[in-house]
Amino acid sequence: MKERKREFPWRIYIVYFGISAFAIAIAFQVFHIQFIEGNKWRERADQVVTAIRSIPADRGHIYSEDGRLLATSVPEYEMRMDLRADALTDAIFKEALDSLSWNLSQLFGDRTADEYKRDLMNARERGDRYYLIQRKVTYKELKVLKEFPLIRRGRYKSGVIIEKNTIRIKPFDRLASRTVGYSYGEGARVGIEAGFNKELKGVEGKRLERKLTGGVWMPVRDGNEVDPEDGFDIVTTIDMNLQDVADKELYHQLLANDAEHGCVVVMETETGFIKAISNLTRTEDGTYVEDYNYALGASTEPGSTFKLPALLACIEEGKVAMTDMVDTENGIAKFYDRKIRDSHKGGYGKITVKEAFAVSSNTAMAKLVNNSFKDDPDKFIQHLHDFNLHEPLNTEIPGEGMPFIKTPDRTDWSGVTLPYMAHGYELQLTPLQILTFYNAIANNGVMVKPQFVSSIRKGSKVIEERAPIVLKKKICSDESLAIAQELLKTVVESGTATNLKSANFKIAGKTGTAKVLQDGRYNLKIPKYRASFVGYLPEDAPKYSCIVVIHDPCNGRIYGNSVAGPIFKEIANKIYSNRLELQKEYVASNDTVVRLPISMSGNSKDLENVLDQFKVPYQRNHQTEWVTTATGKEVVVVKDRAIPSEKTHMVPNVLGMGLRDALYLMENRGLSVEVKGSGMVKKQSIGAGQKITPGVRIILELS
Repeated sequence: MKERKREFPWRIYIVYFGISAFAIAIAFQVFHIQFIEGNKWRERADQVVTAIRSIPADRGHIYSEDGRLLATSVPEYEMRMDLRADALTDAIFKEALDSLSWNLSQLFGDRTADEYKRDLMNARERGDRYYLIQRKVTYKELKVLKEFPLIRRGRYKSGVIIEKNTIRIKPFDRLASRTVGYSYGEGARVGIEAGFNKELKGVEGKRLERKLTGGVWMPVRDGNEVDPEDGFDIVTTIDMNLQDVADKELYHQLLANDAEHGCVVVMETETGFIKAISNLTRTEDGTYVEDYNYALGASTEPGSTFKLPALLACIEEGKVAMTDMVDTENGIAKFYDRKIRDSHKGGYGKITVKEAFAVSSNTAMAKLVNNSFKDDPDKFIQHLHDFNLHEPLNTEIPGEGMPFIKTPDRTDWSGVTLPYMAHGYELQLTPLQILTFYNAIANNGVMVKPQFVSSIRKGSKVIEERAPIVLKKKICSDESLAIAQELLKTVVESGTATNLKSANFKIAGKTGTAKVLQDGRYNLKIPKYRASFVGYLPEDAPKYSCIVVIHDPCNGRIYGNSVAGPIFKEIANKIYSNRLELQKEYVASNDTVVRLPISMSGNSKDLENVLDQFKVPYQRNHQTEWVTTATGKEVVVVKDRAIPSEKTHMVPNVLGMGLRDALYLMENRGLSVEVKGSGMVKKQSIGAGQKITPGVRIILELS
């Protein structure tokens, strides 16, 4: 009994020490994990983080008015592999490794077959579950990939993971680029991309993803994904034929005058829909790019184009009649300590108000406005407000420059403010704001809002059709309006813009030349100028208005009629030649007329070879492989035709081409072509710019 009592404490001690040792071991292990191996385990914890993450929706397309794609999202794929997928056994992996590596090397050409083999083996040894094989895989490459050994077993049997991304492209490159705009994720946006971002971006989807080493997220296919909803499509008011002409004419005129930048806007008179808009800036290497929307955003002193609203205020006030005489003196008028000069040295003597406007006399306009409103300048400002010139247009595109009309209550108002405002200084307007005013004159006094979008669609379904928006039902009286229209007609008939007269139709408008501020001052030694022309056509029944502004022309020409006017005239000619309703009825003649043969569009080298062989005179005005032709009275003009590259997956425009060229373009893009008739292509069943679905049938009707 005593022996058992002696043994009992020892057993307790053994248990006690055992428990204590175990506790110490646990404490040591906790300390070791927490402080010694902490970083290692925290890193592993990060590897198994899961979260519900967003799936971006496909952004909607932006179209021209005739359905050509101006901006679209093109799919781009990323290929990865789960090299520890359950179905990917060692035997299957080893069997396919050599042939898979060789095929990948042949397709992408960035690594040898041995390098691909080595990298894949290393990734499998690491147990990499989201191994990157290739980024920026095209749809065409993806189709080839799916036939490769191992990969053709499918997602779950091969471990291959294909992730789809999208990139935004503009098939027509520079044309209307700044107006169409751009969108970089959730970052910077401009143009229509910004103004209609809500409609374009769609609704994001949701899915479960696991975070791996390096911050890479891998989708977890749990069957609970919420698919994204694609964005709406935007149909703009842009006429791509006019846009092409506006851009090219602006480019050539900027180049010819070594100008710093310029812009052109063409507006439909009745609706306010913008049919063409181009903004070009000279780069350091002498080329021109679209990097800023001057038409919308550049609020500057307009110069002589402001003489119309200034004189219209005098007419509305009943202070001035067109037959009144005004003395331009010797071309210099003094107001206090300032001298206002006419561009014509020696002045024009005593002339009527109508003549003064036609020749754009600065001295005459300064005298007329000053004499009419010097005792009550608020009335002058009120008339400008009645013309809606003080209000921004609030276009759907952000970035509009604010108009600035100086008022008498400002500290910088002086005795010379009215004379200077009379010919377009001490105030600021954007080209689009000036055009909107002139368009109201053309539209019988109705001021409509400039708009860039005609409808919002979901596939073929119209979600919203946008109607014209009236900003002001009448900007002035009918009597004053008739006088204003007559004044603008006179400028072209006998004034500063006689070089713009056309034998086929009449133009009305106003030239403008303004000195440009440099560091807040006018440099008298090396001045800079801004040349402009704004007007409408045809003069007797206006359908379109247009403004052209050229900043800092440098090759000796500075005036609106010689710098900006030619661009307006070329655009007007294009409008007239393509709008049958504007053309006068053809009257048959007995005179013998020599006509050039009608020529097709197509490959430039082939066409020029044919024209040379038959000794047909032609004018080469293109830089691209594919061209379109226009048969004039004396020569065939060969111009660029914008054909989207195969990578854009867009249906090309083959209208006017021969069958051989049309088949080449269509079949190279994977379309199945059915031909009806003979001759040149007069109709294609799928419109140019539409997305291509390989294998889809397209019908070409020939005549």
